[in-house]
Amino acid sequence: MDVRQLFKILKKEAECPLCLDTVKNPKTLPCLHSFCLECLDKLANFARRQLQTTIKCPVCQTSFPIPDTDTFANLPSSFHLNRLVDVLALHDSTVQVQKCNSCDEKSPATSYCFVCQSFMCAPCSLYHQRFKATRGHRIALIDKLQAQDVQELIERPVLCSQQYHEDQALEFYCEDCKVLICLKCSIVSHNRHLVTDTQKAALEQKMQMTEALAKLKAEILLYENEIKKQTELKDKNVTDIMNAEKKMTDSVEELIRDLREHEKKMKQKFREIYEAEQKQHETRLENLELITTQLKSCLERGQGVLERNIHAEILQTNHTIL
Repeated sequence: MDVRQLFKILKKEAECPLCLDTVKNPKTLPCLHSFCLECLDKLANFARRQLQTTIKCPVCQTSFPIPDTDTFANLPSSFHLNRLVDVLALHDSTVQVQKCNSCDEKSPATSYCFVCQSFMCAPCSLYHQRFKATRGHRIALIDKLQAQDVQELIERPVLCSQQYHEDQALEFYCEDCKVLICLKCSIVSHNRHLVTDTQKAALEQKMQMTEALAKLKAEILLYENEIKKQTELKDKNVTDIMNAEKKMTDSVEELIRDLREHEKKMKQKFREIYEAEQKQHETRLENLELITTQLKSCLERGQGVLERNIHAEILQTNHTIL
């Protein structure tokens, strides 16, 4: 992998989920998600202003109480993120440079010895390469680190932070105090404690962690199966409701079609009745009008006879008119 691509991946890995910048003073919540201390404290202050006593992890939404001190400074620091930040600083010219571990001047380091696991300034590096005992050590210039060099720097042993122990690797684990210690710490501060080799202690805890993670994986599988089951039930419920709705719509449309057809047939019957009735009325009217015309004609003729008052005509038409 190209070293620039590796640094890009490491920078993304060391990004604070809150400020989206390289994490500063990383603190790890009990859910194992890490953030800048300042970002966590801002989150806590905002929650306090909302009269809340807890904050939620921005990544997994797990709730945690806000400390009485209003700061998360007492949370453990992430060793891995601290190491990433240190390595990324070597690649970033704007960040304070690594100091030399070999001299008292604490000059800016320009190289790193992978055998001595020490940063060195230019004069110390030159002396290191000339000195017979260290002449064959693998030394890399910080500004010319390769991907393999960066990986080794990330995985280099952790040095003790106690005063006067800074050159000592944390090679032991105190079972009583549950902390990593160096050889000097095991003698000075943990003399009567149960101390084991770091590798041995890590192997034992790795087995415990592996077993715990296996149980966790099995539990996740149960939840995923339940999620799948609930999703299938939800989808089935939606399908059933949609099918019922479609069936109802189809039934209503079928009823409407039947009613329309019935309406059409009834209208045709009404039309037929109407036409038949109209025809009967017309026939009756024609008959009545004919009778009326005939009667009027008779009336006119009779009145004419009476008005003329001719005896012979009266005797001739009286029988017909009556």
